[in-house]
Amino acid sequence: MKNDKESGFISHLTELRSRIINSFIFLLIFFIVSYFFAEYLYGFLVEPYAKAIKDDGVERRLIFTALQETFLTYLKVAFFASFFVTSPFILIQIWKFIAPGLYAHEKSAIMPYLIVTPILFFLGGALVYYLVMPLAIKFFLSFESSGIVTNLPIQLEAKVNEYLSLIMKLIFAFGLSFQLPVVLSLLARIGVVDSVFLKTRRKYVVVIIFAAAAILTPPDPITQIGLAIPLLILYELSIFSVSIIEKKNKLDA
Repeated sequence: MKNDKESGFISHLTELRSRIINSFIFLLIFFIVSYFFAEYLYGFLVEPYAKAIKDDGVERRLIFTALQETFLTYLKVAFFASFFVTSPFILIQIWKFIAPGLYAHEKSAIMPYLIVTPILFFLGGALVYYLVMPLAIKFFLSFESSGIVTNLPIQLEAKVNEYLSLIMKLIFAFGLSFQLPVVLSLLARIGVVDSVFLKTRRKYVVVIIFAAAAILTPPDPITQIGLAIPLLILYELSIFSVSIIEKKNKLDA
């Protein structure tokens, strides 16, 4: 019996190692492919900035101040894109590892979350790319000065690395934050929270969400409100989904 348990544990470790290796290989392949297309990916990520400054009548450019800066930026962009693309594959590998140990009803309960998780992450990233970032750029550009008062003009010359680090950080932060309904629904399934608990703690959650938005985003009201408001909406949707889960659990009981 002891030998059977040890062999079973070793087989699980072997399977886990193989799935980690598969995920790493998949990530590495996409990283190499993404690096060859890094300039196009760079162009895609810079598009919100390009559109925001298109008609402002000022000649703009992105600069770099270190010899290796553009090269390292392309590496960051390639890794970001490869991680973004391979995330569903990594989730599938995790699912294949844990699925054999689950009952049929447990599998049917978890499967929707595997589908919803990347969708919510994508929606968070899309919100940054198409709405939050253009508004934030226009907000920051409004602080430029022509030099009439200061005798010296204040004009933005954005660095390549800083701009791309900012937009990738925001996409990642919004994508993770948009997992709130998934987390709360899972907690409801295991009995940690319920709809009544979430409703009565709403006022505290509002404060926590705005505090988190202030930490995860730059110090400007556009991006902070841009993250906080969707999270508040997602929190209300989470209460609704938790209520549905509770009703379903009562019917099953």
